Amino acid sequence: MTKKFAAEVIVDIIQQQGVEYIFGYPGGAAIPIFDALVDSPVKLILTRHEQGAVHMADGFARATGKPGVVLVTSGPGATNTITGILTAQMDSVPMVVICGQQTTWNLGLDAFQEADVSGISFPVVKHSYLIKNAQDVPRIMREAFHLSQTGRPGPVLIDVPKDIASAMIEPDYDGELHLPGYKVPTDGDPADIEQAAQMLSTARRPLLLVGHGAVISGAEKAVTILAEKMQIPVVNTLLGKGCFPETHPLSLGMLGMHGTAYANMAVKDCDLIMSIGSRWDDRIVGKIDSFCPNAVKIHIDIDPAEFNKTVQMDCTILGDARRVVESINAIVKRGDTKEWLKQTEKWRRQYPLKYKKGGKLKAEHVLEEIQNQTMGRAFVTTDVGQHQMWAAQYLLTDHRFHWITSGGAGTMGFGFPAAIGAQFAHPEATVIAIVGDGGFQMTQAELSTAVINRLPIKIVVINNKYLGMVRQWQALFYDNRLSGVDMEGNPNFVKLAEAYGIKGIRIKRSADVKRLIQTALEYNDGPCLIDVEVEKEDNVYPMIPSGASYEQMIIEAPKVKPGMTAPKLEKPVGST
Repeated sequence: MTKKFAAEVIVDIIQQQGVEYIFGYPGGAAIPIFDALVDSPVKLILTRHEQGAVHMADGFARATGKPGVVLVTSGPGATNTITGILTAQMDSVPMVVICGQQTTWNLGLDAFQEADVSGISFPVVKHSYLIKNAQDVPRIMREAFHLSQTGRPGPVLIDVPKDIASAMIEPDYDGELHLPGYKVPTDGDPADIEQAAQMLSTARRPLLLVGHGAVISGAEKAVTILAEKMQIPVVNTLLGKGCFPETHPLSLGMLGMHGTAYANMAVKDCDLIMSIGSRWDDRIVGKIDSFCPNAVKIHIDIDPAEFNKTVQMDCTILGDARRVVESINAIVKRGDTKEWLKQTEKWRRQYPLKYKKGGKLKAEHVLEEIQNQTMGRAFVTTDVGQHQMWAAQYLLTDHRFHWITSGGAGTMGFGFPAAIGAQFAHPEATVIAIVGDGGFQMTQAELSTAVINRLPIKIVVINNKYLGMVRQWQALFYDNRLSGVDMEGNPNFVKLAEAYGIKGIRIKRSADVKRLIQTALEYNDGPCLIDVEVEKEDNVYPMIPSGASYEQMIIEAPKVKPGMTAPKLEKPVGST
């Protein structure tokens, strides 16, 4: 067999895996791999920061289900990826991150741009490699792609010393993968499936909880069949949007801290709740000992580490969400849910999502108009904060992979670069990034990446000149003692866009919303930024304070008479 440089073998295997794009930023230790890309059909997308590269790969992966690929250099180049890797790990996103590294003989000597990247990244990856034998390159590359996208997906990091990448090897592209101890659950135990089916059939107030695992597994058809066959209402997590159509009559929307009031009331009063690929995180559960105390709890998951981690289950099924739900569908018998459906519909009518129509422009108004004009067909990415929660509430998602946001890590700066990745994945689709004025400024340098590649992304900046979610917590729970949340010094976002050669639009009045949103959506000659100047001190409701029970849900802003102050709420337990 003809010998090749190991760097060329790395690129060969990337190409064999069907990778179209690599998102990256070069440096000395990674030059051999960047050089090998010159003669490859795989296109390098040069970003402006390594964090942006990882978020782009993340957005690409979430929009396709395929692994995103990142290539960076050693030291600070590699450490700049850690935030993005954590984001992907927390949300089970398939990704392969390749880092250049100092030469093997300099490892541990504090050489120029050396960092123990495999050690630094160890807690936030599915697996990591430091290659010390060039002949291992083909095996490790193939293992990395396999691990990243099988079972519970996640990021895999490969640290490649420069001398390893420059070595000549005889590549074995077809060697058998040998991963002892790594087994991917598939079908689920028949006895557990039978038990779950029986529990579903006898429940009178059942509820399906759809999480990100259901989206990843492609369980949307199976979940819809189950919900319709059994006539069971469905709630979804923040990352579960799109697995079950949110416009479906059985959908109650998102549950949890900022979920719809009717979804949360259903959670509070159900007699059975079955999680399909949701990990029962703190934003869902709230106060653990009062969460669904009288409900039977069933959990379907591909990762056994999630079972009974926060909430004790009555039935757990280890397996792929789609295949398990299909097995349940084959044997489950419909119970009587007529009264339950009447009750959930009553809650939907009594407690709809609403916002004050008069006064200053509201973010909810803009998002509602985007929903009306796109009808849920757009790919939507978000940053993290109030705008994220409003977007989750008002932008209904009917299709798998169309909702892309940072859930577990809550990473500010994620939304815009993730939209770039999603637009590369779907060049003909409408891609909308809903970002806050705070988070957007963390990765706004990637405007260059969007412009150079003429990507028709719509960047909607919900500009309230505050770090809105932190301000909301300080207002509600800390006597309005505002600290570190005023975004004084924000740039003129329209002029900033124009400086990059991007079309800029400003919306300040409610009367202009429909017309200017239409103008932005119809513009396809590159990116378009929409600066939406909204009410500065608007709050997101409903809200269950952190660590509180569902009974303590705040459905709407407390009514305060003139001359009176708002009632002080109990300071929440746990993180913000």
